[in-house]
Amino acid sequence: MRLLFLAVLRPHTGNAVTAQRVRAHLEAAGHVCVLKDAFDFESPSEIANLILAENCEAALALHLYRGGRLLQGHQIPFGIIFGGTDVNEDANQEEKNTVMGRVLEEARFAVAFTESMKEMAQAQWKARQISLAVTRAVPVQPHAKGKIYVQSQGIATTPNAAFNWNTFLQRSEINHSADNLHIFLLICGLRQVKDPLYLVDAFSEWHQEEPSVYLVIAGPEVDPVFTREVKAKVRRAAGVRLIGEMPQEDLHAVVKNCFAVVNSSVSEGMSAAILEEFVHLAKRLLSEPALEKEIVVNGREYVRTYHSWQVERDTYQQLIRKLEGSTED
Repeated sequence: MRLLFLAVLRPHTGNAVTAQRVRAHLEAAGHVCVLKDAFDFESPSEIANLILAENCEAALALHLYRGGRLLQGHQIPFGIIFGGTDVNEDANQEEKNTVMGRVLEEARFAVAFTESMKEMAQAQWKARQISLAVTRAVPVQPHAKGKIYVQSQGIATTPNAAFNWNTFLQRSEINHSADNLHIFLLICGLRQVKDPLYLVDAFSEWHQEEPSVYLVIAGPEVDPVFTREVKAKVRRAAGVRLIGEMPQEDLHAVVKNCFAVVNSSVSEGMSAAILEEFVHLAKRLLSEPALEKEIVVNGREYVRTYHSWQVERDTYQQLIRKLEGSTED
């Protein structure tokens, strides 16, 4: 099939990486995948023209609201992939909630990254349907039930073999022996929802006690106003460094060389860490090598079991078949 794929494609972000990976899965099955940035379009009519121009037979959208709303009413089948903000933020706004409910009703399938995300979505739009039934005397349509599939994001890392760790440290103004260095890496776009300043003060205090400990924040400058706030804060914080966006292969190399990766977000569908009593637990990690080794081993096994790149590929290649043929098929 020739597929239109709408996603938010801001460079060096999780959405863009996910979209590129899913496109690769679909193209490996022989489909042609026309990937477009949802932010380049303002109305379904623009998408209608695009569908005609590209001769698309079906469509896929990453984000129920940002992408899915543009695919309604075009007479071609489509599926959607939930983003974290769909159920954590956009669903709380009545107008967006209504639009998203209609998108979900029309979609042939939906993909959630976690069971909890699926349960939240089912509860959210089931409640909406019950409300409509009570206030408008319309029948309840369980359009989310049986339509949402859970598929964790697949992981495939490609660290740059030529990456020079010492050069990176010098460029980051970390003047400390690499042999006794503990870099905690926070990867995120500089926007408020990612809350990159959450740990800055605590890390700065810890660095003054233990000079080998650094927090490095890596990511693109998404929100210009908030970026200025982050830069100003980091400049005053000992032991905290801010670096810009990096090619994915280089970033994977930094992940490979750092001591630990942390995550901070006020609205996260794929959170890798809950930052409670963080410094206390991080100090324990530094002082107990056996615990560090255990976490690494368990982490690898968890990724192998729940975030298989091949399983993700198989899932999307199977789901996309639901877009073949008419609605009655």
